Amino acid sequence: MRVTMASAAARPGRVNEDFTGAVPTGAVLIDGAGIPGAESVCRHGVAWYANRLGGRLLSLLSVARDRSLPALLADAIEQVTDDHRGTCDVADPISPSATVAILRRSDDVFEHLVLGDSVVVLDRAADAPLVVTDPREVIISRSYEAALEAVVADSDEYHRILRDLRANRNQPGGFWVAKDDPRAAEEAITGNCPVSELAGAVLLSNGASRVVDRFRLADWPGVLAVLASNGPAEIIRRVRQAEARDAVAADDATIAHCTDLGGA
Repeated sequence: MRVTMASAAARPGRVNEDFTGAVPTGAVLIDGAGIPGAESVCRHGVAWYANRLGGRLLSLLSVARDRSLPALLADAIEQVTDDHRGTCDVADPISPSATVAILRRSDDVFEHLVLGDSVVVLDRAADAPLVVTDPREVIISRSYEAALEAVVADSDEYHRILRDLRANRNQPGGFWVAKDDPRAAEEAITGNCPVSELAGAVLLSNGASRVVDRFRLADWPGVLAVLASNGPAEIIRRVRQAEARDAVAADDATIAHCTDLGGA
């Protein structure tokens, strides 16, 4: 498997809280999530959490090939939580969390996992792309948009509404992310596709997937065509242009483009 990656922080001088990496039979993308004030409960920070979780997942993908992707994710969450349980308040609602996308070859199939608002796109050779998303956070967040838009940004009321929104995280009927509870992995969206049906696959953080789902600069077949001709950095460049044009706050953007999937 060949993997081409690109990642860009939201703005120069800012720490990139995304992570991506690959081993010969799999790829991982982590999109770290932070909340203002998180440094008061976790001395490590969101980027540390994202990189630590991604690194643990890559190691597990290499050595535990007989275990399911949710099981590997649960182990990684538990291990990283243990890494800072003694120094940080890992259970606090504002401690670091992350969304996750995983792709793994297992014999003649490619398995995928999505937890949170990262995206996996399977480039099917004889059919339309299969786009794998976890829409729960987006659906719940939309129900709070009107209330947030009606108050002053960064005001006490604004932050109260955000706290109400975040209270839905890792709760039945809410949305799920990687944080301190390994049981969240059981809520991930999973599936598989025969290797013979795939021309490639893509993992994207939500800062990169907005090329389609927010800015409508292309559809997914169009994105795959750009990736094949110009690589993932071109997609991120187009996203940055759209953010500047529409005065939209930039987000960390990361893409892992996987091709030659039939290789050993």
